[in-house]
Amino acid sequence: MKTSLKVRFTGHIAALLLTGISYRYASAQSGADPVINNIIKEANTNSQLKPLAHELLDVIGPRLVGTPQMQQAHNWAVEKYKIWGIAARNEKWGEWRGWERGISHIDMLSPRVRTLEATQLAWSPGMKKSVTAELIILPEVADSNAFKKWLPSVKGKFVMISMMQPTGRPDYNWKEFATPESFEKMKKDRTTQTDAWQNRIKNTGYTNRTLPPALEKAGAAGVVINNWSAGFGVDKIFGAYTKKIPTIDIALEDYGMLYRLVESGHNPKIRVHTEAKETGVQPTFNTLAEIKGSEKPNEYVILSAHFDSWDGGTGATDNGTGTLTMMEAMRILKKVYPNPKRTILVGHWGSEEQGLNGSRAFVEDHPEIVQNVQAVFNQDNGTGRVVNLSGQGFLHAYDYLGRWLSKVPDSIRTQIETSFPGAPGRGGSDFASFVAAGAPAFSLSSLNWSYGTYTWHTNRDTYDKIVFDDVRSNAILTAILVYMACEDPAKTQRDKSVMPVNPKTGEQTKWPDMVKPTRRGGLD
Repeated sequence: MKTSLKVRFTGHIAALLLTGISYRYASAQSGADPVINNIIKEANTNSQLKPLAHELLDVIGPRLVGTPQMQQAHNWAVEKYKIWGIAARNEKWGEWRGWERGISHIDMLSPRVRTLEATQLAWSPGMKKSVTAELIILPEVADSNAFKKWLPSVKGKFVMISMMQPTGRPDYNWKEFATPESFEKMKKDRTTQTDAWQNRIKNTGYTNRTLPPALEKAGAAGVVINNWSAGFGVDKIFGAYTKKIPTIDIALEDYGMLYRLVESGHNPKIRVHTEAKETGVQPTFNTLAEIKGSEKPNEYVILSAHFDSWDGGTGATDNGTGTLTMMEAMRILKKVYPNPKRTILVGHWGSEEQGLNGSRAFVEDHPEIVQNVQAVFNQDNGTGRVVNLSGQGFLHAYDYLGRWLSKVPDSIRTQIETSFPGAPGRGGSDFASFVAAGAPAFSLSSLNWSYGTYTWHTNRDTYDKIVFDDVRSNAILTAILVYMACEDPAKTQRDKSVMPVNPKTGEQTKWPDMVKPTRRGGLD
């Protein structure tokens, strides 16, 4: 249906008017502080979030540690900061197994022809030529001895080692449309089937991690899995444990079809062609950029977000949106607050997904910065607007965070639930690396937007899932918090709250210990 020029023009004017109204309202809420007003104005009228997202996610793509795309992203970020007049560099902290993803093409050739929705896992070995072979299912065996007797039968075949899901519909869909009795029956049957499959794996004498290498050693043509993420058309895509044969994830719908064909004796055959390149030992980096403090240059306010991702999608919400939030906040601050009292430092950390390695390395390598941290603000859990802020166990965090938050516009601040003193983070994202070292570091935790099911480490974590209004709100929040932390005449206190007694052990809970980073990933 065509839209008239008049309607389109009227809608555009209305959008501009609404933007102006929202800006004036937010400005009024922020009081008379011209820096805060200018932060809000710049974010709303000159946002760079969409072009940054396009360049990072569509052009460069996913950022698996050790890949050329990860290095491209580091270099891209440094150049962006330099264009904005911000000093930036890539700082090496370790080495990783180099790998580059190529084409994945998987087809069913019999009993009929169908191109399957599937991809190789990260670090899966590349194939020199396509392989066509029969599929078989991991059998039920009584014990490891029985499995050893069966193992030679995998030679030359693709082995399916994941359970066939009883439904491809997520639970919310069942809850909406099924009878209560049908929904409960499905859940009960699924639990029974899941328990039985776990026992099937256990009885082989192997685990999900050690089984693929055992099949590889026995001569299998490849390993086939389905790591369903409990939503329509979505799988988790992690790393392969095989070194010579491909490991591929086939989407639930196609995996179930193949499984049923094997069970019914139709002997399906698939053709697998996956390309990948081993690139040797590759350096790993953090990208750092800073705006030097004018009065207290040796005290730091840190913006934090991990730069790497898994590579089933393009890493849009994990953690492209956190990266965009911090880059946009830095751009805005440089423009409207170019001479901060404290040094503003942003860290785009590498290899968070393999254990917070980049931030742990930074904390270990830069004690002189960590001991002079005023605050760290980290964002990592999806595209949603920030709705939770914990004191992370720091006894007086309510004082300074409360003062800083008071300057944030009501439209943003009133949606944020705070908890003080809270409990120290022990993992999950890079703020925990600083918390373990005793530095006041805080997670800007976001609204869910079905993150855990649909975008966290999945094949659907792509540009189109970004909610740019929420990301813009987060950039405003971050920039204001950083500004307030820089201006605060007081140094933040690091007193820790008294940790509770663990009811299971009867012992007092300890503050999390610093953990050493893995500096040679996949190489030993």
